[in-house]
Amino acid sequence: MTMAPLPNRLYSAAQTRELDRLAIEGGVSGATLMARAGQAAFDLMLQRWPEVREPAILCGAGNNGGDGYVVARLAQEAGLRPVVYQWRPLDQLGGDALAMAEAARDAGVPMLPLNLDNLPHAAPLLVDGLLGTGISGVLREDMRALLQALDALGKPVLALDVPSGLSADSGASAGAVLGADCTITFIGVNRGLLTGVGPCHSGQLVFSGLNVDEAVYQAIPDPVWRPTPLDLRRWLPRRRRDGHKGHYGHVLVIGGDHGFAGAPSMSAQAAARCGAGLVSLATRAENLTAVLARQPEIMVRAVEDVAELEPLLERATVVAVGPGLGTGEWGQTLLKRALMTDLPLVLDADALNLLADWGVDANDHWVLTPHPGEAGRLLGSDSATVQRDRFAAVEALASRYGGAALLKGLGTLVRGGDGCALISDGNPGMGSGGMGDVLTGVIAALLAQGVPPYQAAALGAMAHARAADRAAAEHGERGLLATDLLPPLRWELNGK
Repeated sequence: MTMAPLPNRLYSAAQTRELDRLAIEGGVSGATLMARAGQAAFDLMLQRWPEVREPAILCGAGNNGGDGYVVARLAQEAGLRPVVYQWRPLDQLGGDALAMAEAARDAGVPMLPLNLDNLPHAAPLLVDGLLGTGISGVLREDMRALLQALDALGKPVLALDVPSGLSADSGASAGAVLGADCTITFIGVNRGLLTGVGPCHSGQLVFSGLNVDEAVYQAIPDPVWRPTPLDLRRWLPRRRRDGHKGHYGHVLVIGGDHGFAGAPSMSAQAAARCGAGLVSLATRAENLTAVLARQPEIMVRAVEDVAELEPLLERATVVAVGPGLGTGEWGQTLLKRALMTDLPLVLDADALNLLADWGVDANDHWVLTPHPGEAGRLLGSDSATVQRDRFAAVEALASRYGGAALLKGLGTLVRGGDGCALISDGNPGMGSGGMGDVLTGVIAALLAQGVPPYQAAALGAMAHARAADRAAAEHGERGLLATDLLPPLRWELNGK
C-alpha cells in the first residue's frame, strides 16, 4: 500500500466517518477498506521495525480493532509470531471487525485477553488498535488505568488511526493516552493529531488514502486547512517590474512603553523584512535611538499622546498594536484611538489584555493573536479550558470578536469567516521571548500587501513557523531567538 504525503485537509472524527460512509456508498466495501488499512499498517510496521518478530496487537471492539486483526493475520502469514491482546472477546464483536478477527484466528494467531493482569510485558512492539477515533468525553476508569499501564511498559508503539485516549477532534487527552512512536492514519487525517497534545503523543505521522476516490473528499464541506508555501505564493504573486513602496502598504506599529523597546522593534523589523513598503513605529521617545540603531529603515516616531499619533494613522494602511504597549494610561489611550480607525488591525500582547477588560464590539477588520492565557481572558475562562478544546476556543474567539482569531500554541489555529486553518510547522525552540512580536509584524506585512485577514493570519503563522524550522535545522532548537527568524522569513516570503 502506497503512503501519501500528509494532505492539506484535516477532519473531525465525524467527518472521517462520513468519508468512510461515502467511500462505501461509492462501491468500496467496508471490509475492503479495513483490509487495505491493515495492509498499509503492516507494511509500515515492517519498514519501521524490520527486526520485530513477535509484535503484540492490541485490539478493541470496533473498526480500529478490525484493522489490528488484519495486521495480526498478515504478520502470521508472513512467518512472524504475532499475539493478539483482546479488549473484548470475539463473541462481543460484530460486522467487519468480527470477520477480520475470525480470519486472524483461523490463520492461527494466538489470542489472549487484555487486562491489568495480562499485559504484553515481553513484546518488542505494540500495535495499538484499541480505541481509534471513537472516544468522546472522559475515559472510563478501567480503560484509563489500562492505557496508563500500557504506556508505562515503555514499548515502541505503532498507533492505528489515533493513539488510544487522544481525542481525534480536539487533540486533548481523554484521561490517559498510549503514546505512539508512529501513527498511521487512513482516508482522512484527524485534526486532533496536529494540535493540543496530539503531536506529543502521535510520533511520526504517516498517511494512507486507501485508494479512495477524490470525489469522496469533495463531498465533505469545510475541512480544516493546513496551509503550505504554495498557498502563500498564490496570495503573494511576483512583484511587478514597476512596483514601488507605495504599492506594498504602510505598516504602523504602536507599542513600547517605558522599558519595552524590544518588542515593537521586532514587530517593525519583521514587517519590513516580510515585504511591507513602509514601516513606522510609534513609541516612547526614549526608544528612538535603540530602534534606529537596530534598523534604520524603520521610521520611528516619539509619540506621547493621541495628538502625536494622528498624522501617523493618516499615512498608515495597516496598524499593529500591543507589543510592549503596557496597560497603563499611555497604552490605553493609544489603543483606544487605534480602535477607532477603519484600517486593518493586528492586536497582540497587552492590547489583548485591555480588550478583555473593556468588552469591545466585534470588528471584521482585525486579527487577534492570543496565546492560551490571553485567549482565556478574552473568553472569560482560563488557559486550561482553552487547551481542553482549542478548536472550540478559536471558534468562540472569532464568533465573539469577529475578524480572524489566531490561537497560538502547538498546532496554531486560525479561525475566520473563510474557515479554519491549522499550522503543523514549528518546533519547541520557538518557546522563547519575542516570537509573538515577530509574528505580529509578519501578519501586518501580509495585510499591507493586500492579503485578507484570515489568509494573512494563517499564511503568516505558517511562514513564521517554517522560518523557525529553518533556523533550528541550521543551529538547533535550544537558544533559538525571535530575531533569528528574520533572515529565513525573507526566504519563505520569496518562495525560496
